Amino acid sequence: MSTTKIVALFIAGVLMSSCSVYMAAHQPEKKNLSVLTAGTPQSLVRAELGHPVWSGKEAGFDVDVYKFVQGYSKGSKVARAVGHGVADVFTLGLWEIVGTPTELIANGTKIQGTITYDDQQRVKSVQLHDDKGNQIPRKKKREE
Repeated sequence: MSTTKIVALFIAGVLMSSCSVYMAAHQPEKKNLSVLTAGTPQSLVRAELGHPVWSGKEAGFDVDVYKFVQGYSKGSKVARAVGHGVADVFTLGLWEIVGTPTELIANGTKIQGTITYDDQQRVKSVQLHDDKGNQIPRKKKREE
């Protein structure tokens, strides 16, 4: 067997066993949180975030509570996967010692959102918290 074939088979083996590459490519998708602005119809919120874990009424207004993981954009996931793959090749697979734990840790942000709707079923207010209960500040639109 030629040296070129051996090297090609070795590289293919490293890439096929690359847990970090797979994990990076299969991280959660990034949710479009722009649907959480005042005036957005409830149907659009549900289309983006899925079914709420709880729905009910508070102070006469409809309220939905969501739990989801805010993931990463497709471009970010591809860049991470390619980076892990290149690092795997250049380190002959040793990168997995660093890459796999990195992907286990950097797997998105767990978020709980409480969305209150007005009488026309449009977003009235939003509260977002991380998995430790810390409030996540909302970005305000710049006035033009």
